Amino acid sequence: MHTELKNLGFNEWFQDKNMALQIPGCRAARITGVNRDSYIVRNENSEVIAELTGSLLFSAESSMDLPSVGDWVSVKYHNENTFAVIHEVFPRKSFLRRKTPGKKIDYQLIASNIDVACIVQACDFDFNVRRLERYLVMINEGGIEPVILLTKSDLVSPEMMAKRISEIRNSNITSTIITLSNKTGFGQDQFSRMLEPGKTYCLIGSSGVGKTTLLNHLIGRDLLDTNTVRAQDGKGRHTTTRRQLIILDQGSMLIDTPGMRELGSIEVSGGMDGSFSDIKKLSQNCRFNNCTHTNETGCAILEAIENGEVTQERYNNYFKLLKESKHYQMSYIEKRKKDKKFGQMIKSVMKNNKKK
Repeated sequence: MHTELKNLGFNEWFQDKNMALQIPGCRAARITGVNRDSYIVRNENSEVIAELTGSLLFSAESSMDLPSVGDWVSVKYHNENTFAVIHEVFPRKSFLRRKTPGKKIDYQLIASNIDVACIVQACDFDFNVRRLERYLVMINEGGIEPVILLTKSDLVSPEMMAKRISEIRNSNITSTIITLSNKTGFGQDQFSRMLEPGKTYCLIGSSGVGKTTLLNHLIGRDLLDTNTVRAQDGKGRHTTTRRQLIILDQGSMLIDTPGMRELGSIEVSGGMDGSFSDIKKLSQNCRFNNCTHTNETGCAILEAIENGEVTQERYNNYFKLLKESKHYQMSYIEKRKKDKKFGQMIKSVMKNNKKK
């Protein structure tokens, strides 16, 4: 199992961070799995179970401060290198995160230190350009390169496939698109050739679009379970229940993620600019600097909609995402203020109890 850390993604960027941390007795390892109360870490020689130090666990202000799949961490090995304790999490070069599902306003870290995120959409029931834009905002915000995989190409005609690709391109989405079929094998070799040794990729998308089947094909065996897909709506009963990093025989790494029903975002200005660069560029040509792009004369965006340069649907989705992001950001700021006040109160109570 011996390998070089650089083959696990430990490049010069992380080497510099390792020098800065300099924790005595600690070694660098990568998180390859996250369980409910433990982690799986891998170094040059082995993959073992690991736990957090108490100080790291209790000093974490949110789940974002805890390790995620893909993270590099400083660990101390025990019991003849069969068990590890995580002392520190390395700074992240890139990340994939979203708003926590449901009403709770907080971040959920999905995975980190990813080079390329592959958005998987089926060509039949699952295809949705507006949802694709949401994924792209999330990916661009985390500093990750996006690639689009259109699966189940065997279920649509060549004309329909061309229409799907045209819809994506007409929305000013320039990412690489690969069409494939897990049933016939079409496009799988093209995707395999895209994967570079030492780089980390992840598969994200709804349940039932073929992420796990594709991953099993790359692995060469059914490492992950899959279930059948309902014919009436294309929904899969299979879902990945936990995230894990898998090292392929050819040297690249893949992270499978659970199907995402909710894609809420918190403060994604950078991701919005990258995903809607056409609208951002047009806004610079508006007559007024404070243009709201809703009803002003001389608004370059509204003019672009009129002449067909920007679709009404893309414009609507842009403002929907922007409004949603700002709402969640305000709620998140209020939450952090309340959490900080609560933490200060606890510290004050503990300090007073010590004086008694």
